[in-house]
Amino acid sequence: MDDRISHLPGPAGEAAALLDCAHLVRRFGDRTAVDDVSLRIAPGETYGLLGPNGAGKTTTIRMVCGLLRPDSGTVRVSGQAVRTDAGPAKRLIGFVPQDVALYPDLSVRENLRFFGRLYRLPRRRLERRVDEVLDLIDLRARAGDRVDSLSGGMRRRLNIGAGLVHAPTLLVLDEPTVGVDPQSRHAILESVSRFGEDGMAVLYTTHYMEEAERLCDRVGIIDRGRLVAEGTTRELVSLVSERDRVRLTAAGDVAGYAQACRRLVRVEGAALTGEHGNVVELVVKDARSLLPDLFDLAREQGRLDIRSVEIDEPDLETVFLHLTGTALRE
Repeated sequence: MDDRISHLPGPAGEAAALLDCAHLVRRFGDRTAVDDVSLRIAPGETYGLLGPNGAGKTTTIRMVCGLLRPDSGTVRVSGQAVRTDAGPAKRLIGFVPQDVALYPDLSVRENLRFFGRLYRLPRRRLERRVDEVLDLIDLRARAGDRVDSLSGGMRRRLNIGAGLVHAPTLLVLDEPTVGVDPQSRHAILESVSRFGEDGMAVLYTTHYMEEAERLCDRVGIIDRGRLVAEGTTRELVSLVSERDRVRLTAAGDVAGYAQACRRLVRVEGAALTGEHGNVVELVVKDARSLLPDLFDLAREQGRLDIRSVEIDEPDLETVFLHLTGTALRE
């Protein structure tokens, strides 16, 4: 990671921020899971929080939602401090966990009513809100069906609806499309893209880079507990504008080859990807002039056969690989 990289300017200034996290720190024994993380999200903004596994995303989200007390730092939603007790700020937050948390023997509508009653919504307001949410998640036609009769994608959409029914000002979505089919994933993304229209702020985590590029107004990249960069996709890509992304598909000792590539001067990041771990992704300076060195290195390895080479212009995946040294799904 390049220590010179700083946060890029974004639209969520201090006065406009709906979510304001300042200098969050959380330790577990000798391990610092979150180390001085600050971020702000403006009303109507969707903010993507990306990071490798174990980078501190989940711990940060738990502190934002008041499920975990920070060792230091503050979280405010609409100016109100978020605490781990049942304070008023928690009523402003809708949290959609990665695991589906619904009652399978209740209908779609009954589940939404149940979660609305937890927030003590008046009966008439609750019924109106349930109908609004059914339209938002496109499940009105299945409102009377039991949850255990729904497809996995429909359950994911209803899981989001349960976090929306009390009309939060901040919605936190933790990997909402994990394990769903492409059609359901598209429906979820279409729904999320409309959430900011009424001024709701969205904090979104995902392992799919294309989702962040499609949905998020700004993106923050967290690695080893620290927020190493944030900005719009265009601003982040400008950090690696003179770098290329190279994908080599190979057979043999691919892991050993990736390790050897990391020692080359112009290679700034190398990661194993692909369904079978047979793809090496590199962030490099001037890829075309470096190709001879990459092929020479493959010959030196002796047990490697390069099957294909692709060179791409910089994108958000390139930025992530450059900053963290890993691919997002590792």
